[in-house]
Order: sequence, then C-alpha cells, then structure tokens
Amino acid sequence: MSILDWLILTGTLTIIVVYGVIRSRNNRNMDEYLLANQSLPWYHVCLSVMATQASAITFLSTPGQAFTDGMRFVQFYFGLPLAMVVLAITFVPIFHKLKVFTAYEYLESRFDARVRVFTALLFLLQRGLSTGLSIYAPSIILSTILGWNIFWTNIIMGGIVLAYTVTGGAKAISYTHLQQMLIVTVAMFIAGWMTVHLLPSDVGFVDALNVAGKAGRLNTIDLKFDPDSRYNLWSGLIGGFFLQLSYFGTDQSQVGRYLTGQSIGQSRLGLLANGMLKVPMQFLILLVGVLVFVFYQFNPSPVFFNKVETDQLLKSPYAAQYRSLENEHKAIEAQRQQAVLTLNKALSEQNTPSIEQSKLAINETTEAAKAVKSKVVELIKKNNPVGDTSDVNYVFLRFVLDFLPHGLIGLLIAVIFSASMGSIAAAYNSLASTTIVDIYKRLFCKNYSDSHYLMASKVSTIIWGVFCIVVAQFASKMGSMIEAVNILGSLFYGVILGIFLVAFYFKSIGGKATFWAAVIAEGLVVWCWQVELTAFLWLNLIGCVLVIGIAWLLQRVMPNQRSISAQ
Repeated sequence: MSILDWLILTGTLTIIVVYGVIRSRNNRNMDEYLLANQSLPWYHVCLSVMATQASAITFLSTPGQAFTDGMRFVQFYFGLPLAMVVLAITFVPIFHKLKVFTAYEYLESRFDARVRVFTALLFLLQRGLSTGLSIYAPSIILSTILGWNIFWTNIIMGGIVLAYTVTGGAKAISYTHLQQMLIVTVAMFIAGWMTVHLLPSDVGFVDALNVAGKAGRLNTIDLKFDPDSRYNLWSGLIGGFFLQLSYFGTDQSQVGRYLTGQSIGQSRLGLLANGMLKVPMQFLILLVGVLVFVFYQFNPSPVFFNKVETDQLLKSPYAAQYRSLENEHKAIEAQRQQAVLTLNKALSEQNTPSIEQSKLAINETTEAAKAVKSKVVELIKKNNPVGDTSDVNYVFLRFVLDFLPHGLIGLLIAVIFSASMGSIAAAYNSLASTTIVDIYKRLFCKNYSDSHYLMASKVSTIIWGVFCIVVAQFASKMGSMIEAVNILGSLFYGVILGIFLVAFYFKSIGGKATFWAAVIAEGLVVWCWQVELTAFLWLNLIGCVLVIGIAWLLQRVMPNQRSISAQ
C-alpha cells in the first residue's frame, strides 16, 4: 500500500469513529448506553441492521465464495424479505410494548427465569464465537499488508472496536453504522466497475458475464429440491427464512438495533427497508467476486492467494519445490488464458463447435490447476502444521492489493475494516446487554443504581471483547468465513427461534416443557450436524420444529403444570 492508501484508510476510519463518539457522548444511564434512548429514525435502524450483519466476512469471504462456487450463495438470503415482514408484524410490537432491553426479558414474563437464562446463554455462546470470526476477518488484511503475525492483528482489530464501543454505547454504534454503509455501497460499485475496466479492451461487461456463465459461475437459481445441497431455492426460502427470522428476531445484536427506533412504526420501516435492500446488496458483492473470477481467466492468478503462507514457503526448505509448482501453474495458466480468449471469440461468432472445444480445454486446465494447488497446500502443511490452508478468504484482498489503483486500495480496505467494526461493535454491545440484563441483574444484583449497571455494562463489554479476541486466534481452522459463521448460527438459531414461537403462538405450553424441549432439541441439532444428516441451512428448521414438537409432547405429560398466557 502507498502513502495515499494509508492516508485514505486512516482518514476514513478516524472520521467514522470520531463522528460516532462525538454524536453519542455523555451516556448517563443504561437506557442511553444500550438503547440510545429509543430515539433513532427508520433509516438509522435500517442501516444499523444491515451493517451489523454485513461484517468484514461479507466483503472478504463472499467475493471469494463467488470466485470458487459462483452466484448460488445469494439464494441463502431469499427468505430474508419474508422474515422481515413477519418480524414487523409480530416481534417488533411485542418488544416495544414490553419496553425490554433484551429479547430474552420477554421469555421470563411468558415462561420463567430458567427459560430466559438458558436462551440468553445459547445466544451468548453463539454470538461470542461468531464475533471472534468477525475479528479474524479484518485481521487477515493487517497480516497480509504488514506481514504481521495474525495473533497481534487480532488484538489490534478487536481492541480498536472495543475502545469506541465502551466509550459511546448504542448511539455511537448506530452513527458509525450510518457512515459505514454509505461508504461500503459506493466502494463496492467502484470495485465492480474497475474489475471490468481491467479486462482486455475487447471484453466488455456482457462478454464477462458470458464467460462466467460458461464457467458455471452464474448459477444463481437452483430449483432442484435437495436437502444435501447447501444452496438452492428451497433451502434459501425455507431454511434461510427460519435462520433470518431467528437471527433478526431473537439475536440481541439485531434486536438491540431496532429497539433503538423512535417508535414501532420507525422500527418496522427500518426492518422492511432492510428486507428490500439486503438481497440486491449481496447480489452485487457476489457479482464482484464473479467478475474477479473472469479477470483471472484473462490474467495469471496466484497458485495460492494467501501471500503470507507462500512467503513463508519461499523462506523454508520447501522453497525449491514451491517454485517448481509455481512454474507448472504458470504454464497451465497460459494454456487456460488462450482457451478463454478462444471461447470469447467463439461466443461472439456463435461458433458452437469452437465453444464446446474451448469449454473442454478450460475444464482440463482448471482441473490441472487444482491438482497443482493441492500440492502447494501439502507443502504449507509440512512447513507449518497450523498454517491456513484455505485461501478463499484471500481472493478478493489479493486482487485489490495486486491490481487496483492506489487510493481505491485504501478505500476498499477501509470498507472492509469499517464493516467489521460495525458488526463487532454491535456484537460487543449485545453481549454486554444480555449479560447484564439477563444474567447479572436478574440472578445476582437486582436492586442497584443505574450508575452501577452502566459501569457493569462497560466492564462486561471489555470482558466479552477479550473473549472474542481469544476466539479469533483459532478462526483460521474454519475455512470459508462466510460459511463458517452461518453454520455456527444454524447450530443455535433454530432452537432459539422455536422457544420464541412457542412463547408467541402456543399459549398452553408452559416453561418447564419449553425448557427441557430446548435442551433436548439443541442436543439433537448438534448431533445432526456432526453426522452430516443434512445441509446446514436445514438445521434452522429442524431445531425450530423440534422445540415446538417436543414442548407440545412434554406439556401433554405435564397436565398439572400451570401455563402462562402471552403478554
């Protein structure tokens, strides 16, 4: 990175953080610190909700996901708009009416303290682990750019966000989210345009899409119903719906964002706007990844995109073997580039025999390149048994650093950092609010002053920040970050959603039946995942149905248990 890139990077991040803290200084009580006095308009709610979900993982790993697997990941979000409608009609008015700090407070009024605390603990475990992944993603950038050990970059990234979260609270998070999403949108459009601009002069945007289509990267919709397929229309609409409903409806990192709305109407508008904007946003980010794939069809690609690992290989006893594999890869790349140029010409001339011959040549070179890459991975394992052998999270970053002009590099790095800061800050805030309101205040210190709970919230934020940084140190073992974070969520969200649906719609079921149903269902969901019974998105539906079904059965054998009507 040049001096210009560093100036843009540091200037962008400084403006975001300082603006957020200035607009939110002087928090006097828990309501201001955790909910911003419920004073924010709908567009703040919308952008804050989007920024909380759109972490650095979104902008680092999603283009890499499209690079390796095409556009089909967008189907993951197809259930989101419907989930926003359901939330706006049901969850939002209930939470606002009860004037709760967290979603889990409602569960005690509906069931009992046991259900409330168990659900809060499920959330804390899931969100604490996921936030560690969110810290690791931008740490990859610092590690790649500066050549620093990922251990220190995790500490730096997690610590920066922790500082302004502790200082500013919920309002600081919302105001920084507003700036972050505006910068993110502009920067990703520029990145897509620049990727097309860097293609050969005779290859336009439509030509790039044609090449991507022939390479199987425009696989946006898969109509086949297949429970073992991670991404198809049905897993997105059904499994994705339950995941998004649980995430936005019961995850405090999101509930806390729309509870800051001025009114029920403003919170509803914010969620509905998110439902309309999120799918196009993800489509754009995936499309950028597909365009990067097309770029590397016409230009040489690295044999392995993680430069930190390959630089270590060059300093190791395996350097000669690695250079030999690099040369082999370059020869394969040259053959593939010629085949792609032939394909592009054949497409323009609609020469079907030439198109098929070119596709065959591209497939052969692709398989040969994969074989060479697998040998490089083996060398990385030999040189560093704990090294990161998945480079999907590095594809977009490597492209940005190697090919985009100075200035834009700094802006895109700032985008990834700011996105990460937004999601991490919201997570810190939600972890602290749930810990203090649902655990500390409920079980240990019930009748203390607002100033005591405000200080406890800040201390809790620091403790969770340290925990998440520790988790980040182990995140390199989880492969694609965008998949890992959603798999992790699927292990818990279905069960949590099932608890809330029982609370809302099954008034005859009491707390004891619901508690034991949730415990049993969580164990079964983890078992389903361990034995790979189905693709991970379906775990959300399985967990939800199990909680409802088991709770109903248990209630039948507990006829004397008093059920509590919904509030």
